[in-house]
Formats: sequence, C-alpha cells, structure tokens
Amino acid sequence: MRAKIAQRIQVVVPALLRLGGVIIVAVVLGLVFGANWGLWFAVLCFGVLLAVHLLYLSALGTWLERPDLPTMPEGLGSWSEVFTRLYKAHRASAINERRLLDNEERFRRTISALPEGIVMIDASLQIEWCNPVAERHLNISLKADAGLRLTNLVRDPAFVAFMTSGKPDAPLTFKPLNNPNLALCVQLIEFEPTRSIVLTRDVTQSERVDEMRRDFVANVSHELRTPLTVVNGFLETMLDNNAAPPQARRDHLQLMQEQASRMHRLVEDLLMLSQLEAQDNADHDERIDAAQLVAELADEARALSGGRHTISAEFDPHHLRGSREELRSAFGNLVSNAIRYTPAGGRIVLRWRVDGDAARFEVEDSGIGVAPEHIPRLTERFYRVDKSRSRETGGTGLGLAIVKHVLMRHQGHLDVESQLGRGSTFAAHLPAARVVQSDDLTTLRAA
Repeated sequence: MRAKIAQRIQVVVPALLRLGGVIIVAVVLGLVFGANWGLWFAVLCFGVLLAVHLLYLSALGTWLERPDLPTMPEGLGSWSEVFTRLYKAHRASAINERRLLDNEERFRRTISALPEGIVMIDASLQIEWCNPVAERHLNISLKADAGLRLTNLVRDPAFVAFMTSGKPDAPLTFKPLNNPNLALCVQLIEFEPTRSIVLTRDVTQSERVDEMRRDFVANVSHELRTPLTVVNGFLETMLDNNAAPPQARRDHLQLMQEQASRMHRLVEDLLMLSQLEAQDNADHDERIDAAQLVAELADEARALSGGRHTISAEFDPHHLRGSREELRSAFGNLVSNAIRYTPAGGRIVLRWRVDGDAARFEVEDSGIGVAPEHIPRLTERFYRVDKSRSRETGGTGLGLAIVKHVLMRHQGHLDVESQLGRGSTFAAHLPAARVVQSDDLTTLRAA
C-alpha cells in the first residue's frame, strides 16, 4: 500500500509543482505589471500545458493501438514517469507471454514424445489438438482435421459406440479397420466440463503375447490329454478285467509306457525351453570339438534310423566355443527331425563347415519337405505341418523352438530351405566369435 502511494506521489507532485510555479509567476506579474499581464501569462502557460498533455495523450493512444516496445513514446515530467512505468509493465508482460509460449511449446513437445497417442476434443467430439502418435494410431492429421468430429474420421463401430456412450468406465481394445494388424487400447478422460482427452496405446505386442500364452496352454493341455487318456483307459480296462491274457496285459503296459515316455519327453522339452528363455547367453563357454560332436550325432542317427536311411557326415577340423550340452541338443533335434520326416531308403547328410570366419551346421535330407507357407512358423511352439504324422513319429512340437533359442543364446540363427517331395536343408549359422581360429586350436592341442 505504501509503495502504491509513493508511486502516485511521484507522478502527481511534479505536476502540482509546475502548476504552483505558474500560479506564483502569474501573481508576481499581476502585482508588478497589472492583473491583465498575470492573467494572460497564466492562460498562456495553461494552454501550453494543455497542448503538451494532448500531444502525449495522442502519442499514448497511437501506441495503445500497436503496443510495440520500440514504438513506446518518450515524455517529460509526469509523462516521463508514466511512459517509463508503461514500458516496464509491457516489457514484463511480453517476457511472461514469451515464457508462457515457451512452456506451452515445451509441454507440447513433451506430449508429442510420449509413446501413447493423445487427442484433445471438446464436448462435441471435435478435435482441438493431437500428437503425432495419435495421428499414426487413428490415421488422422492435426493440420487437416482440426475442428472435425473425431467419430466422423474414425468410423470403426466399436470406437464410435465407445466415444458416444457418455462416460465409458472401461478402456476399449479394438483393431482399426484401416490397419487390422494393429491393436489399440483407447481410454477417454474428462479433464474439464467441456473437454476430454482420448488416450491411445499400441497393445499389439501384448495382445500377441496373450494369444501365444493362450495357444501355449491349449497346446500343452492337448498334448498331455491324449497320452493321459490312453493310460487312464488301459488302467480302467486292466482293473475291470483282471483275467485278461498275459500277452494283452503286456501290450497294454507297453502302450502305457510309450505314452508315459511321450509325456516325459514333453515335460523335459518344456523345462529346457523355459531354461533357455530365462537367459540371453549360453550357460558355459567351452571349447567344443565340433567334428567329434558331428561324428557322435551321426552314430546316434544311424542307431535311431535302424538301417532305414543312408546317413553320412562331412566336417571340417574346427573347434567351437559355446555350451556343448545346448548345441548338442539343438543339433540333435535337427538330426532327429530329418530321420522322422525322411521315408525309408532316404538320404541324410550332416555337415559342419567353416566359411571364412563364420560356421554352420547343416542337416540335409531327401524327405517329404515343407511347403513355403509353413517355413516362417516352424520354430513356433507346438506348430506342426502334419499333426498326425508328428505325433506318430514321437515329436513333441518343441524341437525347433529349442533350436531357435539355443542359437539365439549363441548369437546365431536358423535357415531353412525346403521343397515338397524333394527334401529339406536346416542350417544352424554361428558367428565368427564362436569359431576357434587355427592359432588357438594349435595352442589348445599343445596344451
């Protein structure tokens, strides 16, 4: 309060002093030269003061029409104080406005950088603002669609019903008509009586994971149900018919053992796959004699084949760094698959090759082959090209998934080339860092 009074005094006192000075001079002139001289002097001075005030008022009016700081007029006396204060107030206002604009721009950049889409709409669902993520999600454009009704631009029935339902409590998950491969979760938030925010989030990956989880549970349940049904059926038969011939009882027990072994293999593969997915890198970094490993796999393949196939092995004398147990499991799965899907009399070749610095393990067969549309999905859990044949041959549906994860843990990958009726080649590629160079191999042998 005192500051305001002091500011007013600073403006009023100079004007009062000037008026007092004019009156004193006019009185003195009237006393010396007569009253008329004093009166005319006073009228002339007041006229000049009035003209000056009118001039400054005109300059102030001109400036108020376009209040730019460079055009701020300058004055004398009280007007100097008035213009100075106006200049300071306007300058502070311009600084605050620039600060607000900077904050707003920073806020918009922050919102634009969010991974979620944001659309600001009014009570009529008209678009006021949106960030680039929302433009991609909903296929709209802030520049072209501002002021348009959102439900006229996004015409998915589920989305329109969600936006026009008043105040929806639960978020909406839907797939836009213009992009069926995208799954969006939409949420409506009211932040003012006449304004709301539409949040969009890409949940494609989480939806895919949920679908894979549901498929996994269904597949595991199905894979376990069949052998359990067989075992349970034979047990009920044996309990109901104690007088069954010994040969029939042996046959039943043998079938139950086969189904129990199948369940055991399935559980073992599930446990191994879970262990592989829990870590990104191999558990051990051993030096592996790859030639010896391939020779062992070839011997096991001949035993598994029982003379039904011609099996050969070709290998380079290079060693490998990695987990021997994991690589043996992965390579063994490729070999056993070749035996399962190659008819009797067919040919299977195991190759270990080092080209330059990188290496690969190949299994080539003359089996039934795989159609091109199935190849991208071969490494999915429980994916089977021929379900009945896969179960007949004793496969769990997890072998190639295990191969994929083992190779990923060794920074490698799997390539598949196949033709229906002519055979397949499964190649496990490993990077140069996994190959033991010649100098290292010489040092290893000397040690």
